[in-house]
Amino acid sequence: MSNTNVIDAEKRSRINDSTKKATTETLLTPRFYTTDFEAMNRLDLEPVREEWDALMAEFRNDANKEHFVRDDKFEEEIKELPEGLHKDFMDFLVSSITSEYSGHVLYKDIAAKVDNPDVKEVMLYMARDESRHAGFINQSLRDFGLAVNLGFLRKAKKYKFFKPKYIFYATYLSEKIGYARYITIYRQFERHPELRFHPIFRWFQQWCNDEFRHGEVFALIMKANPKLLRGPNKLWIRFFLMAVFATMYVRDHTRPELNQAMGFDPTDYDYRVLEITTKISQQIFPLSLDLDNPAFREGMDRLVRISNSAAAARAQGGLPGLIKRAGFAVAGAATFLRLMTLPTIKNELPADVRMAPSW
Repeated sequence: MSNTNVIDAEKRSRINDSTKKATTETLLTPRFYTTDFEAMNRLDLEPVREEWDALMAEFRNDANKEHFVRDDKFEEEIKELPEGLHKDFMDFLVSSITSEYSGHVLYKDIAAKVDNPDVKEVMLYMARDESRHAGFINQSLRDFGLAVNLGFLRKAKKYKFFKPKYIFYATYLSEKIGYARYITIYRQFERHPELRFHPIFRWFQQWCNDEFRHGEVFALIMKANPKLLRGPNKLWIRFFLMAVFATMYVRDHTRPELNQAMGFDPTDYDYRVLEITTKISQQIFPLSLDLDNPAFREGMDRLVRISNSAAAARAQGGLPGLIKRAGFAVAGAATFLRLMTLPTIKNELPADVRMAPSW
């Protein structure tokens, strides 16, 4: 073994469980992405110049500049959590920081590799925001001795290449669904402050406004390039809607203790989030998934059952477990394809796509 490999092995042995979890690649974990930087450099925002300049003014104003600072009460509110809740909450935080840091890395890389002033400026602003979010989450992980080594994560995580249009669809949805998740949690604790078991949730209202604003960037990019919303690209929009919605739905059903502590039924919570996200996405997407279709709901629940069975097979291990996992992978793919064939709802796009976070 080379000296480099020995050093890498020693580093891996020293990283904590949260960093190991953040670097793990599964269908449910956040990914790191790279893209075609030359194509990003050619983006033309002139068709939406007035709306774009207004949005850039919001970024320059930086309303959350002083938001991600702990107040005097923060440490006083941290308490020891029951084992099951601790496990689910740490999983939630690690997944969240991986997603936030993934955005930071992507946006920063794009900004470094383009000359287009519009693209460079907005990517730097979004990288700034995502860095704050990741750092704030990491402080809470550090309280539990589980801070993620972000430098190691950036080097160890596998990067998936996405064409710019895939970045636009996926990241738009990621930012908007992130807003919907955080605001739904914030409103729940606003109604039931006795359920709030950690102080980080007090920051979610202004925090999620960053996510909403980031989504507005990609909405304007798509409006400026309407071919992204037509023809065969409608199929890609349907795919990313289905993939993002299904991933969240399955993942949230793996955290029973967290849902119980928040006072949520995971199915009710997720459909509330999906309804908000669907309403928002009507600003730019020409179609929506029919969340009320019984076949859609049954398909989503089937994905949860398949995921649970696959996890049990993984725990079983050995050749029998591997064979079972292969069968469940086929069943999951077939279920996803059936969901992709369900009728969608056509949207009439508004003349002004800009929205305000009003939930």
